[in-house]
Amino acid sequence: MAKKIVVVDDEEAIRDALNDVLTSSGYQVILAADGKEGAEKVKSEKPDLIISDLMMPGVSGGKMASVLEGDAATKNIPIIFLTGVVNDEEAKLTGHKMAGQYLLAKPFDNNELLAMVDLAMKK
Repeated sequence: MAKKIVVVDDEEAIRDALNDVLTSSGYQVILAADGKEGAEKVKSEKPDLIISDLMMPGVSGGKMASVLEGDAATKNIPIIFLTGVVNDEEAKLTGHKMAGQYLLAKPFDNNELLAMVDLAMKK
């Protein structure tokens, strides 16, 4: 059975690009357009991994991660955060208490993304 990944990003082009790369690599992908929808899909689908934009309008990736961290059923699902700018302030926003956090800069390299996905799911 294919491993399940929830992809959360407010940019449709990024969701589509991630969907293409991940499905062609054999993963089952569930898409969400924001952190609120992402948290709902994670709770209902119980994925093996979450890939989320860090900064989104409304519920950010960091806020979504905090919600998931507070739920015993979802707190151990690893998260890869995508971000356009990596800085100390953003790292603080992610709530660094969560296990299994990874940070990948946009634009991402497909091979680097797949290597990080593989690494995150082996933990």
